Amino acid sequence: MDIIVCVKHVPETAEAELKIDATGKGIEKAGLVFDINEWDDYALEEAVRIKEKFGGTVTAITVGAEDSDSTLRKCLARGADKAIRLTDPKFIGSDAYATAKILYSVIKNMHFDLILTGAQAGDDGSAVVGPVLAELLGIPHATMVKKIEWGEGKAIVNRELEGGLEERLEVKLPALFTVQTGINEPRYVSIMGIRRAMQKEIKVMGLADIGLNENEVGEAGSWLFIEKLYVPPVEKQAEFLTGSPDEIASKIVEILKSRGLV
Repeated sequence: MDIIVCVKHVPETAEAELKIDATGKGIEKAGLVFDINEWDDYALEEAVRIKEKFGGTVTAITVGAEDSDSTLRKCLARGADKAIRLTDPKFIGSDAYATAKILYSVIKNMHFDLILTGAQAGDDGSAVVGPVLAELLGIPHATMVKKIEWGEGKAIVNRELEGGLEERLEVKLPALFTVQTGINEPRYVSIMGIRRAMQKEIKVMGLADIGLNENEVGEAGSWLFIEKLYVPPVEKQAEFLTGSPDEIASKIVEILKSRGLV
């Protein structure tokens, strides 16, 4: 089974202090640590497990700058056979739709039985690239997939719904699934895997190689663009009351009276 995994190189922001950059449309990236998008990590692991069970190949593909190679090297070290980086200054500013078009322009010429992506991106929260890519390719898709089973020419998937519910679907292959965290446990990268990954080629393609023009990518080819990025203003603050229990109770009553609540 030949599988394509779409991955993204994103900053780890959980414990970082973020600042808006000079353009007002992005964050300052100096000092941030970048790694594979969390949801894509599970998608990659699922692809490698499928290959180990059924044979075939795994190709990791990303749209990003040269520093995205570290994420692609991780994919190769974890079991991907090939890696493709789509890089061009004209790609900057591409929204999810334009990114899906860029991926489509390359993937449409590749053989695949399955495409896996993460359920969403950790940097912009988008969950759009996978479904749009599937529509462009004209193949069925399922989102928020938590389990995959296999039949003859088809997959049976469990997908997460709201309220703790799950939906079970039968999907004809080839298909695209966006993977939810928890579908598996991503493996650690071995030293031997890292050494082998460093020797493998990463294929680099630009705008001139994929059959699109500059009006189809970047902000010109996007449906959405960032107008302004800002930290939400603090509208309310907590007030801590001190004193004895009786004093605190009196203060609470006065506050309630001043606001017409008692």
